[in-house]
Amino acid sequence: MTYENVYQFAGMHVVWWIIWLVLMFWIFAIPYDIPGQRKKKDSALDILKRRFALGEIGKEEFVESKTLLQD
Repeated sequence: MTYENVYQFAGMHVVWWIIWLVLMFWIFAIPYDIPGQRKKKDSALDILKRRFALGEIGKEEFVESKTLLQD
């Protein structure tokens, strides 16, 4: 085996390390909004707050529903 062949293998070794590091970064450090990944379901109170904020329900209905949910 010549020195030239050794350097070629060393270069490939570095490439594989880069590929592994990118893969590990992608798995562990990317935010959780990856398509196909399970997302946390909104609670009933979160849905109620969103509906109130969008104007789908009025204040009276919001307060009534909120007291029912908190009991």
